[in-house]
Amino acid sequence: MFKKHPLKQIAIAFASCLLASFACAQTNNTLTPQEKADGWQLLFNGKNLDGWHSYHQSTPGKDWAVQDGAIRLERGRAGDEKDFADLVTNAEYQNFDLKLEWKMTPCADSGVMFYVNESPKYQETYETGPEMQIADLACTKPDSRVLNERSGDLFDLISSNVEWVNEAPLWNQFEIVADKGHIQFFQNGHKVIDTYLWNDDWKKLVASTKFKAWPDFGTFHQGHISLQGTEDKGDTPIRLWFRNIKIREL
Repeated sequence: MFKKHPLKQIAIAFASCLLASFACAQTNNTLTPQEKADGWQLLFNGKNLDGWHSYHQSTPGKDWAVQDGAIRLERGRAGDEKDFADLVTNAEYQNFDLKLEWKMTPCADSGVMFYVNESPKYQETYETGPEMQIADLACTKPDSRVLNERSGDLFDLISSNVEWVNEAPLWNQFEIVADKGHIQFFQNGHKVIDTYLWNDDWKKLVASTKFKAWPDFGTFHQGHISLQGTEDKGDTPIRLWFRNIKIREL
């Protein structure tokens, strides 16, 4: 009887395991059957910027594009702001669970905002929308060296106690859960922020920061999701990428 060589058996087993893992790996910018059943929806299809526009514009600014299955921003320090104006969803959301991945060139800066109001009375997204901060580990000046302005923080309001951020150019995972004013941020699977909007403590907190200059900041219960493109930190060209953007309404 023919006897298989042990090394050959090991090689076959390894190849089988590798193929199985590839088969089980989820393709970027797709939903699993279970995610679909649970009510998740893609906010980015991996091919174009359908469903998005730049703030106060009808289409995305020209510095936003799709590259290799990711939304990419590429900009310099100068130029026309409408070209890199913050990207916002066409739709508005109230109670939701939002997940996405991002990466950047070293020392760049950005953020994910929510409850953004697009009324003509507001010139910028951050006049109304709270932000989950994006900043490179240690080298984004001054943000990565200032409490409340590091990656994963509720920008300029609440700081996480640990930076669970991967340095550029590695991918990072963000999750924002907003449920009837209860806000939770997760960075790379770790909860970094847990707070409540709209109550007296929230109003006092906002009043102690620069956001007091915008009386409607953090007051809306529904609004757009926004990817920030207007920060100019880091070496040029400044590049940011976003992918696997999905949302489940609660």
